[in-house]
Amino acid sequence: MIVLDHVTMQYPTGKKALDDVTFHINKGEFVFIVGSSGSGKTTLIKLLLKELTPTKGEITVEGKRYSRLKRKEIPMLRRKLGVVFQDFRLLKDRTVFENVAFAQQVIEKSMKEIRREVPAMLTMVGLADQYKQYPRELSGGEQQRVAIARAMINRPDIILADEPTGDLDPKNSEEIMTLLDEINKKGTTVVVVTHNREIVDEMKKRVIRLKKGKIISDVEEGGYRYED
Repeated sequence: MIVLDHVTMQYPTGKKALDDVTFHINKGEFVFIVGSSGSGKTTLIKLLLKELTPTKGEITVEGKRYSRLKRKEIPMLRRKLGVVFQDFRLLKDRTVFENVAFAQQVIEKSMKEIRREVPAMLTMVGLADQYKQYPRELSGGEQQRVAIARAMINRPDIILADEPTGDLDPKNSEEIMTLLDEINKKGTTVVVVTHNREIVDEMKKRVIRLKKGKIISDVEEGGYRYED
């Protein structure tokens, strides 16, 4: 599903954000990527989204080798990747319904499909009654649920969540992680980048730990206090 093979990302300054990183994530896995600031987590997400090209090594997602992808193929690749960000990145001038529908409009879904699929997705994330509200009228947890609905609406094979609970209180954080766990149990591969030790400790999923751009541990079931 996701393979990094001896991937190094070195910036023009000479700093290596990732240094000879190799791992394999299977279809249907739930994986945490953890590490302190500067460990390479953000760079990893950008590489998976093909926003950056590694200095060395190969990235393969769903059988597609990134080094062989043509520029025109990148949008199609990204449709298979649902992305959830810490700061939600919702369109402030659009309603909940319109924010989720936007992801379908981009791939030219019909209005009939949008009217059918968006309410179903909002029901799944517990926001069926808030479809007319704007982001400013929602709590942080509700905004993140909209972001998850938008990421899921086109049924991606993989969800990449970059610090999805970073701006949330403990209660909302727990609810968001429970939602991502439910999504995973339905077959979607979920990769969560986080520094939230409590969540990693409680959920007992696979944990890949980065430090200064290198993998220093890869544990099948987390549930432990990792050290920075």
